[in-house]
Amino acid sequence: MNRDDVSKIWVTDSSIWVELKDGRKGEERFDNYRNLRNANADQRKNFVLSHFGIHWPEIDEDLSFDGFFL
Repeated sequence: MNRDDVSKIWVTDSSIWVELKDGRKGEERFDNYRNLRNANADQRKNFVLSHFGIHWPEIDEDLSFDGFFL
């Protein structure tokens, strides 16, 4: 799975969500990742997309798109 499969990404108070072009939605909870758990809301929203996932440069965290749908 790669960036071309993704139609939408959004952040809530407790999670980040990925929606694929086929309609599937995946969630990763911030509580499961120390860097994201300890980050503030602005840091959590400050992400960039790579070809295969999401990267938070300020807090040095990465999540792969595949991991959202295991």
